[in-house]
Amino acid sequence: MFSFQPAASPSTQNVPAQRSFQRVSVNVSGRLMLASQEEFPCSVVDMSPGDVHFACIGRPRSGERVIAYLDHIGRLEGTVVAVTDQGFTMTINATDRKREKLAAQLTWIANKHELGLPEDRRHDRLTPRNTLCDLTLDDGRLYKCRIMDLSLSGAAVDLEIRPDLGTPVRLGNMRGRVVRHFMEGVAIEFSSVQSREALTEFL
Repeated sequence: MFSFQPAASPSTQNVPAQRSFQRVSVNVSGRLMLASQEEFPCSVVDMSPGDVHFACIGRPRSGERVIAYLDHIGRLEGTVVAVTDQGFTMTINATDRKREKLAAQLTWIANKHELGLPEDRRHDRLTPRNTLCDLTLDDGRLYKCRIMDLSLSGAAVDLEIRPDLGTPVRLGNMRGRVVRHFMEGVAIEFSSVQSREALTEFL
């Protein structure tokens, strides 16, 4: 079974935090946004809690800030440190707590196939092309959000506020309720299972 351990180094005092973990090969898809606001589909070639190498048709510049939304992982921000013919590598800007969470997520992803772990999801994940959306509360307050994860039964959104669990909300035209809080936002369970046609504005 795979687990993250700090990479061996002759002098850990001079090693940046993002290089203190070994990378692991994972098959994770997502979307990313460059500094130009252009969005591209991407896939992770390998990753550690400190840095990540993407395969992507988008080509940022070295030193550019990038935001990525990855399946099973969520939102990541980082700075590009190397660009290749197939993609690029970026460091991950994160707190120690966030890096610990990433290590746990990557361990789960790396071991999932070996252990035969099922996906914790009732419906297949959909990949939205349009990730920007409005979230409306019952009192009419409206907030801009970004869809991180979407299925026929719910969504995870990057949101600046944290409505109480159980709060009724409307994501675009879909009604639901807040069922979970996480670092970047909230998870919403739709009031009823949606059809793919109902999600056409995102797909």
